[in-house]
Amino acid sequence: MAATHASPAAAAATASKDPLLQPLRIKGLTLRNRIMSTSHASFLDDGGMPMERYQRYHEEKAKGGLALTSFGGSSMVDVDSSWGNGGQLNLATDAVIPHLQAFSQRIHAHGAALMCQISHLGRRADATTLNWLPALAPSRSRETQHRAFSREMDEHDIRRIVKAYGAAAERCREGGLDGVETLTGGHLIGQFFSPRTNFRSDRFGGSVENRVRFGLMVHEEIRRRLGDEMIVSMRFVIDEASEDGLGFEDCLEIAAIFEREGLVDVFNCIFGRMDTVIALAEHNMPGMSQPLAPFLSRVGAFRRHTKLPVFHAARITDIATARHAIRDGLLDMVAMTRAHMADPQIVNKIMRGEEDRIRPCVGASYCMHKKVNCIHNPASGRETTMPQIIAPAARKRRVVVVGGGPAGLEAARVSAERGHEVLLFEAGSQPGGQLLLACRARQRRDLIGIIDWRTAELARLGVEMRCDTYANADDVLAENPDVVIVATGGLPDVDWLEGAEHCQTVWDVLSATTERSGDIIVYDGTGRHEGISTTLHLKEQGCNVHLVTIDDSLAQEVEYSTRAVYRKQFHESGITATMDHHLVRVSRNGANALTATFRHELTGDLLDMTASQVVVERGTMPLDEVFHDLKEGAVNEGVTDLEALLAGTPQPRQGGAGTFELHRIGDAVASRNVHASIYDAMRLCMVL
Repeated sequence: MAATHASPAAAAATASKDPLLQPLRIKGLTLRNRIMSTSHASFLDDGGMPMERYQRYHEEKAKGGLALTSFGGSSMVDVDSSWGNGGQLNLATDAVIPHLQAFSQRIHAHGAALMCQISHLGRRADATTLNWLPALAPSRSRETQHRAFSREMDEHDIRRIVKAYGAAAERCREGGLDGVETLTGGHLIGQFFSPRTNFRSDRFGGSVENRVRFGLMVHEEIRRRLGDEMIVSMRFVIDEASEDGLGFEDCLEIAAIFEREGLVDVFNCIFGRMDTVIALAEHNMPGMSQPLAPFLSRVGAFRRHTKLPVFHAARITDIATARHAIRDGLLDMVAMTRAHMADPQIVNKIMRGEEDRIRPCVGASYCMHKKVNCIHNPASGRETTMPQIIAPAARKRRVVVVGGGPAGLEAARVSAERGHEVLLFEAGSQPGGQLLLACRARQRRDLIGIIDWRTAELARLGVEMRCDTYANADDVLAENPDVVIVATGGLPDVDWLEGAEHCQTVWDVLSATTERSGDIIVYDGTGRHEGISTTLHLKEQGCNVHLVTIDDSLAQEVEYSTRAVYRKQFHESGITATMDHHLVRVSRNGANALTATFRHELTGDLLDMTASQVVVERGTMPLDEVFHDLKEGAVNEGVTDLEALLAGTPQPRQGGAGTFELHRIGDAVASRNVHASIYDAMRLCMVL
């Protein structure tokens, strides 16, 4: 049944009462609602400049209705503030001003406000790239994550960097921005604040009043350059959650000083540290391993101690939580940064009464792995080549999709949005493909949102879905298709292994209806989520599990924050792991045991390990029989023209004698990940 939505009049009446849609005035700036996106590094810059790709990414959010989009996470204010791996804006040069001017005009044209984060990394800077300058900090120390050894700043350094902050802020003013934001936490101002990193005995160390002196000087210089018109926000840590760091009461005292001096207009609150990967993954940018909105109540407690507006972002992914945050006075602005990567149309959908149509952020943290690419919104970060809103096709066609995993569901959705008549065959009793198995592991259960959203969209679009149908070539041809898209996925790849008949796959484990026991070896030949999450799944069932991987570290293909979470979970669970080994064969060892033989990747030495069960993960091999059966009758003989695909243009008619176009996507081509499968589908079908 198709979803129903409120009439325009009813939607408008609801919107007028919605806490999220009420305006907020800060000094001379009126924000049209209470939803924003916070500063982050999108990795869409061109040599440190926010040019077309960068601006278009933020423009989609403005077009989608939010009130404020902030950009330039960790933008450098001076030449020794580089992190060195790209993605960082350079606010230390006047060359950025024309780009800021174009940027602000673009965003303001859609009724949204624009701010930029300006900061100095201090000891987080990379001393071995870009300018090859040593990192500096309040005191000599070393940050675990970014690894540089810092030198202690002298008064000359302090004066120089204070001026650099002011100059960067002035460039933002000349660029037409509505405000700027500094960052405490693990950056330089926060390094002065915290006793973890400030060991000085001069006027910048010791007491709270001394430790805030540098930050006050920075903000006094910013105010001097900007006047009182522009908004000055401070992304402010409310608790470092560390025995030797700033506690909640310390942070309240610091906040009160800045508020009393009139140097900030907004506190954009964060929690915890960012100087290790696990702190970043659990505190600063929490993913699906953490609960929803984990620090919202603590930020609400902070808000009770200040008269200034309070912003906050940390895994606030759903509208119900966002609405609660505003309605119950926990926040003044709710930041849904990663949620807007999944769906930049959030506010427009709320206003139209289509809240149920918002594409959910599932917390996979894929956006921390490959630019700002969302795991299931391939247009995010590709705004210059891919649309966030699918345009209708000039002519209607009959599209048959075979396979209802992520790739097939996306192919059906995009084709239906184009206005085509779509039929989807799915062999299983419900759509979802491999993701239905992935969700059986507790750590990845939120991935079901990828399937649920597409299933609901197909119902709304009137797509016919035939489950429990293992479609063959005759079934497909009987539908007289103009286009056939094969998205049949793959099957576990074990054909290469001697003794495969003795083994099980992660599919066997995750699909089982009963729990397992005993000693189990899991071989991970991919470095993806599958082997790691299955190992943890088995450990939760009480098994004694040992992981062996071909790689030199756990989860090598996984986004860096989740890798740290997995390593922590392995340690807490007592799971042992052997690196740098590939599986050679598995053989029987008595009636109830198996011997797995591994070869060391570097030395070639053999290693025998014995267990009651061996579970093998090495990706999938394409399940593509129906594709090959249809090739001969296809006008393009099953060939997808790659130049047209990459250019985003319709596939050319090729020399085959058939009447339909044939393509295959996702794991039906090769074993890859969820994002690749959905990207395959969208870029092919958006021009059908």
